[in-house]
Amino acid sequence: MNEGILNLNKPRGLTSHDVVARVRGLTGARRVGHAGTLDPLATGVLLVCIGRATRVSEYLMTGRKVYRARVRLGVSTDTYDAEGQVVAEAEVEVSRTQLEAALAQFRGQIAQLPPMYSAIKREGTPLYRLARQGVEVEREPRQVEIFRLELAEWDPPECTLELACSQGTYVRALAHDLGRALGCGAHLAGLVRRASGRFRLEETITLNEFAQAAAEGRWPDLLHPIDAALAHFPTLHLSADEARRLCQGQSIHGERMAEADLARAYGPDGTFLALAAYDPKDGVWRPHKVFRQTGDPKGF
Repeated sequence: MNEGILNLNKPRGLTSHDVVARVRGLTGARRVGHAGTLDPLATGVLLVCIGRATRVSEYLMTGRKVYRARVRLGVSTDTYDAEGQVVAEAEVEVSRTQLEAALAQFRGQIAQLPPMYSAIKREGTPLYRLARQGVEVEREPRQVEIFRLELAEWDPPECTLELACSQGTYVRALAHDLGRALGCGAHLAGLVRRASGRFRLEETITLNEFAQAAAEGRWPDLLHPIDAALAHFPTLHLSADEARRLCQGQSIHGERMAEADLARAYGPDGTFLALAAYDPKDGVWRPHKVFRQTGDPKGF
């Protein structure tokens, strides 16, 4: 079965859903999804999950994100980025020292108000649909964490920022809030995702390269294995009997490892089988997500 994780360099101008549709069309795979949306303006690391890899997308999304963002000061837009309508303009009388000082307040854990132009739903309706109708609703601030935020370039009225942040951070909102803090407004002019968890921009392939590989029938060779999304969990090495029982939905006795609630389970031949969850009450590992069955040709 051709399945796994594709580390794709998303081109500018396409939505993440556009990319998923392209990959589905090129591979013929029915189950295709992505782990972590990138706006059409953005480029860089987009993780596309194919086949049973869609079941681990939640673990890919929780990884730390690294971005390089270009921010245009003095111009505010309704979408907080360059694709929106200009709603305000102001002179930019900001020094490098003032910019550095303003950045300090955005490091660490911060409360961020999601933009109206976002996929967050209000009573089942995405906020961006309401925004397009001219409707603005109250949004609850969200706690996000900015692990690193540095000024890489200062070329007034633009600056380039490098940042590492938690899941759920809107870099567009960060640009907008920075502009407000400086008193001149701002919007996101460009964005590159340089990393998502352990996956790096330097290791990506382009959509054109993937299309060529698909035409030559070698696209499966470009996929990372499913358990690459779970590398931060400890490893369970099982006997053939334990592997069979776990994959059939039964528990197996074992000790907890490094206070971990989840672990990657492998059969005696090294094949990744399942994600197991530890039950401290009974002192057993139970199947959490099973990826191989007894009859699988690549099973144990």
